[in-house]
Order: sequence, then C-alpha cells, then structure tokens
Amino acid sequence: MAQAPGAQKNRWLLELADRLLAERAAIAVANRRDLDNAEQAGRSGAMVDRLRLDDRAIQGLVTALHEIAAMADPVGRLTAGEVRPQGFEVRKQRVPLGVIGMVYESRPNVTIDAAALCLKAGNAVVLRGGSEALHSNSALIEILRGSLRDVGLPPDAVQQPATAERAAIEALVSERDGLDLCIPRGGTQLIDFIMQVARVPVIQHYQGVCHLYVHSAADLDQATRVVVNAKAQRPGVCNAAEAILVDAAIADEAVPMLVQALAAARVQVRACERTIARAGGLAVPAQPQDYGHEFLDLVCLMHVVDDLDGALAHIRRFGSRHTEGILTREIAASHRFAQGVDASCVVVNASTRLNDGSCLGLGAEIGISTSKLHAYGPMGLDSLTTERWLIVGDGHIRQ
Repeated sequence: MAQAPGAQKNRWLLELADRLLAERAAIAVANRRDLDNAEQAGRSGAMVDRLRLDDRAIQGLVTALHEIAAMADPVGRLTAGEVRPQGFEVRKQRVPLGVIGMVYESRPNVTIDAAALCLKAGNAVVLRGGSEALHSNSALIEILRGSLRDVGLPPDAVQQPATAERAAIEALVSERDGLDLCIPRGGTQLIDFIMQVARVPVIQHYQGVCHLYVHSAADLDQATRVVVNAKAQRPGVCNAAEAILVDAAIADEAVPMLVQALAAARVQVRACERTIARAGGLAVPAQPQDYGHEFLDLVCLMHVVDDLDGALAHIRRFGSRHTEGILTREIAASHRFAQGVDASCVVVNASTRLNDGSCLGLGAEIGISTSKLHAYGPMGLDSLTTERWLIVGDGHIRQ
C-alpha cells in the first residue's frame, strides 16, 4: 500500500462508493440484525442510533469517499526543504505509518471511514469493531476487500480478527511486530483496558465531555440556538455538548431561556443549586457523578459559574480535552478563553458539533484524538502519515 499509486487508490475509493450504493439492501439486512439485537438487549436510544446504517448514513459515507478521493495524496509529499551550507539538500517527506489497528465500538460507519483514510495514506488496517455491530461490520469488510481486489490492490490491506472476543484485542495490541499504531474509539472501559495491555503506541480517542460557556456578553438568542444544537442535534456522539456553563452575571435571564429551549428539545437538565433556583421546575438536582460525565443521551449538566475564570477552572477539572466553547460578543473574552482552555478544538460562538472531520475539510476522520502525540483533534489523511528526513547530495561526506 505504501507504494500504491495515488490514481489507483482513488479508483478504489470510487469503486467502494459505487459498491456501497449497489449493496445497500444487503447492508440493511445485516444492520437490521444488529439493531434488533440491540433493542432486545435494552440498549439506549443513543446506542441504537450509533448502530444505524440507513440510506442517509450510506449516502454520507459515499460523499465522504468522493471527498477523500478528491484530496491530494499525502504519501511522498515534501513538507519542507533547504540547501545546507555544505551544499546538500535537506527535505522532509510524508510517509505512511504502517499497519494501524482500529478498535472501536458501536459505529459501523467507522469501518468505512477508517479503511478509506488509512489506505489512502498508504497504510494497512486491522479493524476490530464491537460485537454489537458484528453483522454490519462483517458485511462492510467483505465489500471493502472485494473492491480492493477489483482494482488490483491487496485485499489483505484490510483485515478483521476472526473473533470478537476481548482476548483478540489484547493479542492485537500486545504484539510489537504486528501493529505500528493502535487507535481505540469507544467507552472509558475499552480505552483504559487497551492502555493497560498495549505494547504498541496508542492514540486515545477518549470521551467527549464537551462544555459550552455562556459568557456575560453572549447574544442569548444565538446562544440558545447553539446550545440546543450542540446537545440535541445528535446526542449520542462525542462532540455533543455535555455541560452548559452560565455566567452568574446573566444567569437570571439566561437560565430560564436555556432550560426552556432544552426542555422543548426533550433534554433533561441536571443542575446546580443556582441553576435550580432559576429553572422554574424544568431542571433536576445534579449529582456528583454528573460532573465530568459523558451522557451520550438527551441529558446535560447546567452549572452557574462566577465568571470566565470560574468557567476555565471548571473545565480544567471536568473536561476531557475534546471540544470546549464560549458564546460571547466580547473579543477579548473569546481570546482569553481560547488561550486558557486545553482542548483539541475550541469553538467561539458555534456548536461543539462542528469539531468533525467533514466540517473541518478533512473529508472524513478516523476519530478525534484527545492525545497530543502525534495528533490532536480530528485525524484525517495527514495524521495517518509521519514525516521523515530526505538528504540529497552529490558525493557529500561528513567532515
């Protein structure tokens, strides 16, 4: 794959897109089995939503594949260069990472996104999805391998462990000669387990405890629309807002507006005492475990803070370095918030839902890294390569 021409990889991406459309009925049958199993097991509505591969989801994958195919191939691209005083040239060049292991839960769309990005960046990928999406993932991997074969690329560039047992994960990440990198996406238990047993480098795509801070200088009409979108548009994803912080200076006006709008969107608000006093019965008292919690459902925390410093302190304590946002018309406040918060993405007067590969122009993403080495935030093509040095001389030697 590292040597595959860019045109051939792009042909594969377009072939894969066509196959997904042609095989929609078969994908739907496999996905229905997973959805039925999830519903029978009493899975939450958010979990079932993450499993769903309907026509809209398939079309989204097809669009992403076309966007990735239209992007420049990162493999071999020179990112820097200079001629040294001795006369030889020094360059930096992007190269693939190697064999990437993806361990993920729930979302079968990750199967396609991860394979498309990994292989376009010249890598091979081992895909270990969760047992709850076993039938959907198996159908998609069969399509992936068939499309690779049809364009003359090795189908073994995409592989799936023969078992969904957790022992397969440990075997995968504990063999240094097997993987060059592991990228886990899922709940805290999964990621904590991988961090304990892995002997290969791991980039964590950890939980998204995302906050939106409604500053004292916020446009409250705009802030209300943004908050509802960030929480309720798709609550079961990692970039959904999980906590709303309200500045005490505007709490009397802001809290009623926000809780009424959230209630209308069927969101349960769990709140501090200062919020409860202003919520008109539309919020319930928060428990200690609600702070720093990723609900992944139509539930959010609302907490009144004294000021911007209070918001930053709250986020430092309870955030997960995923996405943090401020809603304000005061430029100085937005700059101070952005400088003071530690997150892979900071949003100003916008929804946390925009921290997404497609929204950021990456075509798709393999996930949103909350680690800082070697990628931070949504990982696209460039994040699935590394840089090496290239020295070009004319008989130069070290003196």
